[in-house]
Amino acid sequence: MPDNRAALFEHRPADLEVILPGPDQSFRWYEHDYPYDLARWNHHPEYEIHLIRQGSGKLLAGDYIGPFTAGHVALIGPGLPHDWMGDVAPGELIAGRDVVLQFDGAALLNLRGSLPELSELKTLFELAQRGIEFAGATARDAALLLESIGEAQGLHRLIQFLDLLRTLARAPKRDIRVLASAYYSPSLDARSSERINQAFDYLINELTSDLRLSVIAERVGMSEAGFSRFFKRITGHGFIDLMRKLRIQRACRLLVQTQLSVAEICFEVGYENVSNFNRHFRHEMDQTPSDYRRTTAMTLFNRDGVHQSLPVARVR
Repeated sequence: MPDNRAALFEHRPADLEVILPGPDQSFRWYEHDYPYDLARWNHHPEYEIHLIRQGSGKLLAGDYIGPFTAGHVALIGPGLPHDWMGDVAPGELIAGRDVVLQFDGAALLNLRGSLPELSELKTLFELAQRGIEFAGATARDAALLLESIGEAQGLHRLIQFLDLLRTLARAPKRDIRVLASAYYSPSLDARSSERINQAFDYLINELTSDLRLSVIAERVGMSEAGFSRFFKRITGHGFIDLMRKLRIQRACRLLVQTQLSVAEICFEVGYENVSNFNRHFRHEMDQTPSDYRRTTAMTLFNRDGVHQSLPVARVR
């Protein structure tokens, strides 16, 4: 049953988490320690599958609050505020406590026209709007798959992901617990949401142009310094830092999918000089654009069938 202590969170709007899969990936998988800056009362438009490897505490999902321990697996739907609040002593750090997988469920269901087998996920995704906690063999199998996805690459990674979704979708009723109540309505700060949406519209629409912090700050009625603090607090990313990450992700796709030169891609994604582009690319990807193109091509087309790891942009 929901715990009335969760009502306290209705007075603290959930922060928006910005999720950036790697440029060559359809979903995001990562692990993190606890405490962790982005482990907080938050929401996002993506679905999230979450595994607790160790430790204990309270899970808050909408108006639900309940305990979790090692091996806990949950599926959180889009827009549902959530937080895994751990029991830790002051100064204590639980290394690698969480495994997180986040994906665009709506995009997946939109493929049903050409891949009708995906219709099997519809009921699961509907239940996930309120959050689902899994138990028994389902949780154990899901935990193993979540761990294996972290080591997988390319098509094998995608296959493991679909196997994970199949495992959750076919869970027996005894292994499923729906969390938030049917009448729950998230308390989100409408004004903050409006400002964030304005910022993202500007960021996406003008990504390859001359983006200016002063322009978006003026549009949302804030000072530059105030907007910078606001955007970082809400999303966990600096506005300029996020712009760089999105530009580099676009560059990665062009490097793999086109024959454009590095210089052409540099200007295509909004940079004014190649030197600055190369410096930012190396910062995000730990290699040059030319090395990224060569490494990715070797992975995709290696004649000997030897699998090599692809680099993934770091989301800080």
